[in-house]
Amino acid sequence: MPPLTRLQIIDAPLPYVAQLEARSPAQVDLAVIHCTELPDLASARAWGERVLYPSGTGNSGHYYIDRDGTVLRYVPDERIAHHVRGHNARAIGIELVNTGRYPHWLDSRQQAMDEAYPHRQIDALVALLHDLSARFPALRHIAGHEDLDRDSVAASDDPTVQVRRKLDPGPRFPWPRVLADVALQRLG
Repeated sequence: MPPLTRLQIIDAPLPYVAQLEARSPAQVDLAVIHCTELPDLASARAWGERVLYPSGTGNSGHYYIDRDGTVLRYVPDERIAHHVRGHNARAIGIELVNTGRYPHWLDSRQQAMDEAYPHRQIDALVALLHDLSARFPALRHIAGHEDLDRDSVAASDDPTVQVRRKLDPGPRFPWPRVLADVALQRLG
């Protein structure tokens, strides 16, 4: 196992975090890995700040890791972020900045996810997962968004074609390396 990256977390709470439902740390048993499917961290921040629900909240992960390994916390751990349907109450959402299928997420001709994840970004992810495991005794599982949301929808370019709603973190995510470096079991 490579030496652990020194973890520094920058708190940058979203404006609506006080409206997100509180939870006990004992509920957290799952880390969900996402990719932003946006070009950069600034775009991901703007997306996360969008209010989408009557509660005055929107969609966001807890942590965002930029390509250079910078780790930001947008939602406190003790709040339930909206990042994966059906699993939010038990999960920490970790977003990796990566273009994914941007900007044609649901176009059937644009489903390749070609951007590699830089080593510094994955090093920071592993360090964060070690930190979370130390702080959340029930944390035992890890999954990709694609493992938990398997729904298909009509393609934006051809409604007769179905595409996966979520593919992140995608085929370039280094699952073997991450699973070798953390003591979490993959769901899915």
